[in-house]
Amino acid sequence: MSTHEPPADRDGSPAPTGADSLSRSAVVSGPEPSSDRRATPKNGPTPDSDSIPGEGSLPDSGARPGNGARPEQGEDQPEVAEKGDEDEESEESEPGRSRSWDLLLLVGICLAALLLVNAFVARPFTVPSGSMEDTLQPGDRLIANQLAYAFGGHPRRGDVVVFDGTGSFLPESAEPPGFWDNVRSLGRDLGLVPAGNTVYLKRVIGVGGDRVRSTGPGAPLTVNGVPVDETSYLDPGDQPSDVAFDVVVPPGELFVLGDHRSASRDSRDHLGEPGGGFVPEDKVIGRADWVVYPFSRMTGLDRPSAFTAVTGTGGHGDQG
Repeated sequence: MSTHEPPADRDGSPAPTGADSLSRSAVVSGPEPSSDRRATPKNGPTPDSDSIPGEGSLPDSGARPGNGARPEQGEDQPEVAEKGDEDEESEESEPGRSRSWDLLLLVGICLAALLLVNAFVARPFTVPSGSMEDTLQPGDRLIANQLAYAFGGHPRRGDVVVFDGTGSFLPESAEPPGFWDNVRSLGRDLGLVPAGNTVYLKRVIGVGGDRVRSTGPGAPLTVNGVPVDETSYLDPGDQPSDVAFDVVVPPGELFVLGDHRSASRDSRDHLGEPGGGFVPEDKVIGRADWVVYPFSRMTGLDRPSAFTAVTGTGGHGDQG
């Protein structure tokens, strides 16, 4: 026998090209024969030899399920993982953004509430001078209650009031207010701008309809003919008034004096001027109710009992 002859198949015919590889593929990937399968004749063709090429023609990229390789899913796996990473990043960053927005919203609400309180409820002021000593000292921080006279209320005798002195203690401006004047006025109403030199702090002595008199040093003030004992709030050593006067307060206006009479420019100093030094009620910003700073002087400002014996109401109800 020549050693150069091509290998023969079991039936003696030459084996087709690639038969050996196909036979090995069939053995590896094909199902195991059952125990009751008939034996193949030794020299004859196999009964299902037609199925072998079919199995051997499986595409190279697709392996049998048993070999553990999953090409198609393996190709998609990195893409799925990247998408998962993006979702995790967005979920992690979302709570941070949400907390930032919540914080900004909270700050905005607090600022808006503070502005509303300053504009309509309670407004802080700093005492600029010693005209209200010893009740109030220069530099004291106080809170003016802007609701004290709301809903039909009126200032009463003995109240310490904060008011705009324009038109009473100060002349009205000859020029109409400009844009920046209105902006500053709005800022003062909101508590964003200092009150300026047009705002005063005094005690109410007479209300609309009251007759207030003084005969000069050594004599008490009288309101509607009743002497008023002011020793509870007057600065020690001060007289009720060093000047004599006799006035009737117009309706809707107030006669006001400082507690430190010898150092106070008040209604007495404007008696001969237009308006007579009387303060219109609609110029009152609020009633000074609390001293909040310095903490050692923190206190409430109660109405004194000096006017309880005064008769007459000035059209505003009980003034006692």
